[in-house]
This record gives sequence, C-alpha cells and structure tokens, in this order.
Amino acid sequence: MSNFSRETLLGKNAIITGGAGFLGPRHGLALARAGANVTLVDVSDENLIIAKKKILEIDKTLKIETCNLDITNLNEVEKFEKNFNLTQNYFSILINNAAVNPKMKSLDGKVSGKIEDYDLDEWNKEINVGLTGAFICSRVFGARMASNNNGVIINISSDLAVRAPDQRVYSPSESFDDIKSYKPIGYSVVKTALIGMTRYLAEYWGHKNVRVNALLPGGVFNNQPLELVENVKKRTLVGRWANIDEYEDAIVFLSSDSSAYMTGQAIVMDGGRSVI
Repeated sequence: MSNFSRETLLGKNAIITGGAGFLGPRHGLALARAGANVTLVDVSDENLIIAKKKILEIDKTLKIETCNLDITNLNEVEKFEKNFNLTQNYFSILINNAAVNPKMKSLDGKVSGKIEDYDLDEWNKEINVGLTGAFICSRVFGARMASNNNGVIINISSDLAVRAPDQRVYSPSESFDDIKSYKPIGYSVVKTALIGMTRYLAEYWGHKNVRVNALLPGGVFNNQPLELVENVKKRTLVGRWANIDEYEDAIVFLSSDSSAYMTGQAIVMDGGRSVI
C-alpha cells in the first residue's frame, strides 16, 4: 500500500506510455491512488483493456482512461495532445515507459541476442519506440507543460543504463561457454540514452518549472526461469528480485511536490546490484 494519500496528486492529469505493458499498469495504479487522472496509452486495444481491468480490480474508484496511440508518430501524438488540451486541460505528468525488449533472432531463426546476429529491424524498432517515442512525447507534452509553467517528466530507464548486463546470469553454469540467449544491446543503448535526454530536458525546461528525472529499476520478478532467478539474486545486495509493486511510491514521489527540488537526476533502485 502506498505511503501517499489520495490528495497528493489530486486533479493532476498523467499520461503513461507503454501503459499496457508489464509495469505500465502499476505506474498507473500508483498515480491514480495518489489522486491523479491517469491515461494509459499503447498500440494494443486488447492489452489496454486488460491493463485497465487489472487496475480497477484493485480499486474500482480510480480514474483510468486508455487510448490507442502510436508514440512514434509525431502528428498522431500532437493531434491527441491538442484534443485533450481543448477538452480536459493538459497533462502535467508524463511517464515515458514504453520500450521494446525483443527476443533477438539470428540468421537461422534461433534466439540468440548476439551482436553478430543482431537483427537491424529489431534495432530500429527498439530505438524508435524507446528513444524516439520518448523524445516525441517529451517534445509534445513537455512543451505544453512549459507553456503552463508546471510539469513533471519521468523517464523509465534501467540499472542496465549504469552497468553492462552480466550475460552469465543466462548460463546454467554462470559462464560464457553455454549461454544460448544474450541480453540484446539495444536495450542498454536506449536506457542509457534516456539518462542523457533526462539531463538535457531538465536543463532546457528548468526555468519553466518542468522537472525531468529518470527512474532506473532493477529486475522485477515475473516467474522467470529458476536458474536466472537464482543467478540474479546472487548479484544483488538484498539477495532478491524486486516485487512488482516496489516502484510505485518512487513514481509518486517523482511526480509530486515531495521531489520539488529534484530535477535532472537518475535514481537507481536495483537492490544494490549496480554497486557490486
């Protein structure tokens, strides 16, 4: 249960990209519990319906809307923002959460993730969604925040933005000799670039009272293979994966006046894995 009240973000409008993904609904739940009017956006109507249902099953009184929106299409995002602004004021909270974390395929069709087998179509998709989409949304929604002299942008990065993935966690013997599937490079590149974007936008719009920070989560338990679970646990100082609800208060903190003097920062929440 959150440590923040329903008054914390009362009346604020929040938009979450990748809202139908794994953590998107949890970000939405956190903000709605704190009083915000939340809009989840994604490219799958079916998954958006599921995401909204999950949230309302926890608390049916929360204000959750959904919209099928391609964040890589500037014109589409601009049109959506303009229509929203005309009818419901503006979004003062943006969570850039959308990302692609693909299973990489080699030339023979087998999953590998190796640099040598990296599919350029997958690379382009990762960059387009995770980085270009975040820029487009920041440009469109952030500009509106700046014109109103108030707003918050949170970029969901990763602990893999400050450390390289230890590929040995994917090995039964924790060696490089028998790794069959690697964490692909695109994920680290996108998540690292989001930190640079965070700092740039924080400086650019700081005088307009638009704060921009990044949250760098660690791995969240989601019934991963047992050997992977155990290998990662050994590499965290707290000896476990994150629970799915453990980032919710951080999202509200960064969205609220509790962090009013914080901008341009990258907050790592990874159980201490990045300091080992």
